[in-house]
Amino acid sequence: MINGMIIDGADNVGVAIYPVKKGDTIAYLDSQKHTVEIQAAEDIQIYHKFAVCDIEEDMPIVKYGQHIGRAAAFIGKGQHVHVHNVKSVREDLQ
Repeated sequence: MINGMIIDGADNVGVAIYPVKKGDTIAYLDSQKHTVEIQAAEDIQIYHKFAVCDIEEDMPIVKYGQHIGRAAAFIGKGQHVHVHNVKSVREDLQ
C-alpha cells in the first residue's frame, strides 16, 4: 500500500498520507514511478514529513523540490522530520 509521497526527484523528505507507526513500511513512488519502501524509525502523523535518506546536520531539507529549512541535527532515513529537527532559514539572505 502506498502510504507516503514525494513530488520531486530532488526531495529528501516525503509526506505520510496515512499515519505510520515505528517499524512500519513506508511505501512511495519515486520520480520514475517505481515503488520505494523504507522502514519508519519512529511514529509519523498523517501529513508529516519523513526522511527518504540520511540527512546530515545543516543540509537543506527539500520538499516539493524546494528548500524548506536545514537539518538542525543528523536525521536518519525513516525518521520524522518536523520542527524538532529542522531549523528555519531565509536562504535568499545567505
